[in-house]
Amino acid sequence: MKKTLLWIGALVVGAILGLLGLSWLNGLMDFVATVYTRLFQLLAVPTIVLAVITTFATFGSKGSGRIFGHTLIYTLLTTFAAAIIGALLYVVVAPGNLPVEAISQADGAIADTPQQSYYDHILSVIPNNIVKPFLEGNVLSLLLLAFAIGIGLSKLPESENKAVVVKGLLGLQDLLFLLIRGLIWTLPLGIVAFSAQLSAQVSAGVVADSIGKYVLVVLSGNVIQFFVILPLFLLARGLNPIHVLGRMMPAVLMALFTKSSAATLPVTMESAEQRLGVRKEIARFVLPICTTINMNGCAAFILVTSLFVMQNGGTPLTLDTILLWILISVVSAIGNAGVPMGCFFLTLSLMSGIGAPVAILGIILPIYTIIDMVETAENVWSDSCVCAMTDHDLK
Repeated sequence: MKKTLLWIGALVVGAILGLLGLSWLNGLMDFVATVYTRLFQLLAVPTIVLAVITTFATFGSKGSGRIFGHTLIYTLLTTFAAAIIGALLYVVVAPGNLPVEAISQADGAIADTPQQSYYDHILSVIPNNIVKPFLEGNVLSLLLLAFAIGIGLSKLPESENKAVVVKGLLGLQDLLFLLIRGLIWTLPLGIVAFSAQLSAQVSAGVVADSIGKYVLVVLSGNVIQFFVILPLFLLARGLNPIHVLGRMMPAVLMALFTKSSAATLPVTMESAEQRLGVRKEIARFVLPICTTINMNGCAAFILVTSLFVMQNGGTPLTLDTILLWILISVVSAIGNAGVPMGCFFLTLSLMSGIGAPVAILGIILPIYTIIDMVETAENVWSDSCVCAMTDHDLK
């Protein structure tokens, strides 16, 4: 709660500073915002790659029994549903483009990206050099490599060498988490800068209209997934969604305020076992996995935000492009294992990898805390549904 109030205060201070119209102050805010954007890009790529590798290496090695199979199937179904709902809403609501001045002031100038055919774009994702994707920051290629390495590690027989590799990767991940927590601790300064940039725009009315429609798409998608799609999954398995939600409400409410599925996990497990009556062997296996890979809200955020940023960068949103990014958002969300502000970092990295105007994410950042609250509550509710359905199927 204190952090949320601090971020809101930073948002207000930044807006006031931007309205002052002082050129030297605007220049300083642009500099600070650029520094934070570069720091996001610096930490995001290695964090995401390690998260994907350790996710598949750890959970793949736990076996492919019936419980894991049911969990994975329901995770994929609900996550794809969330992404598809987000895509449909984006097409219907059709958020407009931000004015060029808003983007250029946030990121200097928008570089023209070379035009590629659909097949050229697919080929550019497939790496032919293991070092090149890291040097170029090609996140799509890195995700492909991370997926392959993670699955490969899970298939290796248990040995001292494998244990050393996995522990080393987990240690690097812990180090990056520490750096991210430090960056988040200083984030109010970044929010002041991003907010000042936004309020300094001459065409603030156009910005507000475009951002407003974007936020409408993101939040509406979460609400539909929460109150319509997930209950339909439960009804299809013969479960009463009102009963399940009522029993799991302590976990959902805690997720809303903590914005952390991992921090909510003990409450989620206790609610599932003591209140909903899920068997312990199911709850204690399914929920930790779901906390890591079942990210409905994250998939929708990645998809909608990516479409919005690409559209503003001049990329035509064809059906092929939307379908490709539905797949990318689902795979990325599944690999987004326990990273603080992971959806935001991951989207920023994906957009940076294809040369889209990532400065737009700086405009989104001040309102991300509200989106994050709703997304986390939806993620925990989805975890609860997957757990309940798996327990029901295996009884």
